[in-house]
Formats: sequence, C-alpha cells, structure tokens
Amino acid sequence: MAKSFFEEMGGRYEKQGDYLIPCIALPAEEEQLIGTWGQRHLDYLKQYRKVTYTNLLTSGRLNTYLADIDRQAQERLEWLVEGMKQAQGITEQLKAENALEWTGRMNNIRACAMEIVNEEIIYA
Repeated sequence: MAKSFFEEMGGRYEKQGDYLIPCIALPAEEEQLIGTWGQRHLDYLKQYRKVTYTNLLTSGRLNTYLADIDRQAQERLEWLVEGMKQAQGITEQLKAENALEWTGRMNNIRACAMEIVNEEIIYA
C-alpha cells in the first residue's frame, strides 16, 4: 500500500475500530497567565478574526500572543493615565484636600484611557 502525503511528511495514523485516524497534536506552548486585556482580545479574535485565532492556536503561539497583548495594553493604560493626570493637574494634594473630586476625575481618566486602549490594541 502506498504511503499518503501525511505519512510521507512524518505523520502517523491510529486505528480506531475500522478507521484510521491521524494522530495530530498541538505543539507544546509555555503556559502564561492571561489578564483581562488578553481575555478581551481572545474573545474578539474568536468572534471577528477566526482565521487569525485558528492560525495562532494551531501554531502553538496563542498563549504567548495573548500574554504579550495583555502586557502591552496594561503598559499603555498606565502611561495614558499618568499623562492625563499630569495634563489635568491632578495631584496628591488634590487627593488630600478633596477626595471626592479626585476620585471622580480619576475615574473619568481611567475610563478615557480604557477606551483608547480598547480602540488601539484590543479591538484593532
């Protein structure tokens, strides 16, 4: 019996009942923790970028890719928040004098920064 292309490329089959099933395994990938930003991007890939998601998954690079996206998004968020705080003059003195105003302004800055990160990194 002639070898199939799969067998010629080093693949092998496993007999299950009357059928030969190809033995296919994903490449080993280092397990890394994925944060909120990585999970959001994963959901986006699954829903809107299915080919990219499948390619990353089958090549064994999905976890590393998502961890990198998570790290980039978190760094960008922190950078944006600090820049906006300086631009709007929000200081520790304001926090000590009027905590309620400081909280409101910081919540506004974080919300704006999160929208920017979503637009630039997560849903792009």
